[in-house]
Amino acid sequence: MASLIFAKDIYSNGFNSVQETDTLSRCLEAFETGKPPVLAVLNDKGKYEGMITRRSILRSRLDSTATKVRTLMKVAPPVAVDFSLSKIAKLMIESEMRQLPVFEKNKLLGFVTDENIIHAAVLQEWGNTAIEKIMTRVPHTIEANRSVGAVLSLMREYGISHVPVIDSGKLVGMISVQDILENIYWPQKRQTTGDIVGEKIETLSVPAKGIMNRPVIMVEPQTSLRDTEKIMHDQNISCLPVASNEKLVGIVTKRDFLEPISQLEVAEKKLSVQFGVKDVEVNSDQQGFMMEEFDSFAHKYQDAFQLGTLFVYMKSHGNTSLRGTPLIHCRLQFRTVRGTFFSASEGWGVEPTFRVALERLERRLLRSKEMLSYNPRYAKDYLRKIGLPQEET
Repeated sequence: MASLIFAKDIYSNGFNSVQETDTLSRCLEAFETGKPPVLAVLNDKGKYEGMITRRSILRSRLDSTATKVRTLMKVAPPVAVDFSLSKIAKLMIESEMRQLPVFEKNKLLGFVTDENIIHAAVLQEWGNTAIEKIMTRVPHTIEANRSVGAVLSLMREYGISHVPVIDSGKLVGMISVQDILENIYWPQKRQTTGDIVGEKIETLSVPAKGIMNRPVIMVEPQTSLRDTEKIMHDQNISCLPVASNEKLVGIVTKRDFLEPISQLEVAEKKLSVQFGVKDVEVNSDQQGFMMEEFDSFAHKYQDAFQLGTLFVYMKSHGNTSLRGTPLIHCRLQFRTVRGTFFSASEGWGVEPTFRVALERLERRLLRSKEMLSYNPRYAKDYLRKIGLPQEET
């Protein structure tokens, strides 16, 4: 059982470090030595203050020769050596961080990554499970001739970071947030008389096929979690399309692995909720509101699902606000024994945005074949939800 594996069994022993007063260029040099996924940030007394990742530096577009490490340093929740895989996975989901520091008696030992957790979990019996059991079904796609701007809108609306590209019904490529950053937003460099000159593409009208990754590496629905994880590790990719008879049926990301791992220790048959919040301040009243809404939701569907977890992901859109109320994106993923269901919403403020997302999720549940096969009365509940008249019985 994966829950019998602990942080002490999988963390990276030792770590590379930088000073918080170092420049980001010093970090980039350190990342090239041994290729560590994360660096520990120390103060002038050698005490651990936080961590920094290569990805955060590359995405920042800051001047690496002038910007100090402390600017991008993050403080991650600590992991004790006796934390189980499930507990660490849950912590990663809630913190929206994929590398966490491991401590023993306040001493930093190293870091544990999402790859460490996933690899350890799939080496157990769980790794024989078919990828179709955890994949995201019917993923959002984009046509090859649609613009990168349309891709960005899709990513923003549904809170996703990878989009399959389709041409005449066939999967022809993949686009990630990183692809858009590298090809559209970051200056493209060209060599001229010994100097590097930045050349920026100003438009988002470039077609998706112009920046997509190809050829596409795919797996079949019956491929095991263990084999899928190996392919993702060997190819250094974080998202993998799943296809049957050359038709796209799903995609799988590292988050799709982490979510079920975080549920492995659930002992009782109940519905639970996990929150992942990024750049959103949620006060105690808002937490209480969301928990009340979830309790009502769980009361309605406990009998139908028995065991499941509602994953709530929230993030704000930068400094966009309306009279001081931030623009919030909320994505819900409900993983259950009867399947996985999704919904999303975007609005002003935490409570209304969460409520709309939850109402959309309910509608999807009520009209799903999984629910109708369990109890036909859910069809009537769905009609009532959308306001249509029902036949008298």
